[in-house]
Amino acid sequence: MFETLRNLFRPLPTPACSPQVPAGERYYIVGDIHGRLDLFDALIGGIEADDAAAGPAQTTVVLLGDLVDRGPDSAGVVRRAREWCEQRRVRILIGNHEEMFLQSFEDIEVLRHFLKHGGRETILSFGIKRKRFNELTMKELFRQLPQIVPEADRTFLAGFEDMLIAGDYAFVHAGIDPELPLAEQKRADLLWIRERFLRHRGPFEKVIVHGHTIFDKVEARGHRIGVDTGAFRSGVLSALVLEGETRRVIQSVQTGSEIRIRNEG
Repeated sequence: MFETLRNLFRPLPTPACSPQVPAGERYYIVGDIHGRLDLFDALIGGIEADDAAAGPAQTTVVLLGDLVDRGPDSAGVVRRAREWCEQRRVRILIGNHEEMFLQSFEDIEVLRHFLKHGGRETILSFGIKRKRFNELTMKELFRQLPQIVPEADRTFLAGFEDMLIAGDYAFVHAGIDPELPLAEQKRADLLWIRERFLRHRGPFEKVIVHGHTIFDKVEARGHRIGVDTGAFRSGVLSALVLEGETRRVIQSVQTGSEIRIRNEG
């Protein structure tokens, strides 16, 4: 059951010299979903309502990757994301979990690793019965995986992007190598980097908006903004909204059996 949409306001820190997205454009940047279709569906409703109320703009939704794994319905999230792409401008970045998923079709050892990091839940969400899944050996699962996961979904995931830039912001899944310019970043760092990026305190070419690392709330550090609030375990899925110099946050929040939309900004 869903509560009536309501607004709760709290300021999000913004640097004194405020970065901005191009004039006339509005961005909704969604953190790691990880199979939480219920939170994703609710957030889509919240974003659509917010965009309609906010007035005319060229609106782009950016999903920061890790749509799959850990949560109960990765297949549903992939299906819903595909539908949303047909309804409005949605750009999707590839996360390390999509990379593992796709590589699992080519390398049995990657599949073995994938299953330990949420892959089991992902494969089950595509309709194979749990009893049948448990009966399969690793080699049998590897052979049958292309029949379990539709080719259209695999093609969709393979089309995700590595990085997007909008004005003074760059959107990536995990972060960037602090030692390299944006034009020279390696895909492995964009999808997997953590501590070297998080420890860096100096400015980057752009403000980096990223997922991958879980924070209790959207974390604005001046040179970077972390949007992953751990939806699969916290019950909170977050979207950063950028327009001009302004920043605000929309979240779908699970409390018990209810999910509500919370706007902060």
